[in-house]
Amino acid sequence: MIGHREISRDVPPFVIAELSGNHSQSLETARVMVKAAAESGAHAIKLQTYTADSMTLDVMEAGFVIEETDSLWHGASLYSLYKKAATPYEWHSELFDYAKSLGMLAFSSPFDESAVDFLDELNVPCFKIASFELTDIPLIKKAASKGKPLIMSTGMASLSEIELAVETARTAGCNDIILLKCTSTYPAEPINTNLTTIPHLREAFGCEVGLSDHTGGIGAAVASVALGASVIEKHFVLDRNGGGVDAAFSLEPQELTSLVTETERAWQALGQVKYGGTVAEDKAKQYRRSIYVSQDIQPGEPLSPENLKIVRPAFGLAPKHWDSVLHKKATRFISKGTALSWEHIGE
Repeated sequence: MIGHREISRDVPPFVIAELSGNHSQSLETARVMVKAAAESGAHAIKLQTYTADSMTLDVMEAGFVIEETDSLWHGASLYSLYKKAATPYEWHSELFDYAKSLGMLAFSSPFDESAVDFLDELNVPCFKIASFELTDIPLIKKAASKGKPLIMSTGMASLSEIELAVETARTAGCNDIILLKCTSTYPAEPINTNLTTIPHLREAFGCEVGLSDHTGGIGAAVASVALGASVIEKHFVLDRNGGGVDAAFSLEPQELTSLVTETERAWQALGQVKYGGTVAEDKAKQYRRSIYVSQDIQPGEPLSPENLKIVRPAFGLAPKHWDSVLHKKATRFISKGTALSWEHIGE
């Protein structure tokens, strides 16, 4: 459970709208985002709780500047990027309360131990560990010690690194763990998403599993439900063309609505192993084929392909009896359009 919400494959997927830094340092924009997420049907909003100083050092040395030319943030220093993307601590209480007033859960990702204490004082229902922090074992130990559910993105972590994170959380007192399959590229390509890892994660660690999705659109998220994802996290923005540090791989409100709708449909469609049709299909069975009289047949006349035909609907003898009735003789006059039955057939 997270708050009042059950997290399992027995209920529709839990959809989290990640605000990240797409508020562009505007509290009013952040409030509008929260409202739009609620109107889109999201079950929760998530913030990120850090300052530039808690994330990195204010230097321009090698390693502190993003050098990947294919990065959305090429050339920016880590410090300037985190300063631009940070959600001010003083906003948290207001945004959490607003989300709750709209019927959503609200929580955040702490990025250092003091952020864990800060969020705990705000009575968040759970903590989320970001994929890059999965190897920050002291942070996981601190968050797990609060006795609340822990959601952890796995990102590029190896199986042994995930195992250490999970063991740390459990040893520290947290048994309610959700692992999110995650590809730590921004945006991520579907070919690198490897959703088939989801059932393996569930089996390996005996916990609920979901997807933190950075691909475009909702296809990967919907597909993940078929593989057992019970949580879906997606970055959210009001308008991709309006800016926001993560706008390029974030969903707009109408897309978030589709995500909630289609992941629930995917969950509903899973059902159970079943053959023979459902109760809802019973009436449709009449539109199968059966044997009908295609020409008037006189008493004693042989039944043949000239006076019988396999057609829809299915009120006559089933087609499997075709060979058995051919060349038998009619016991009475049978008019064209009659559904053939055994009482019409003699030797």
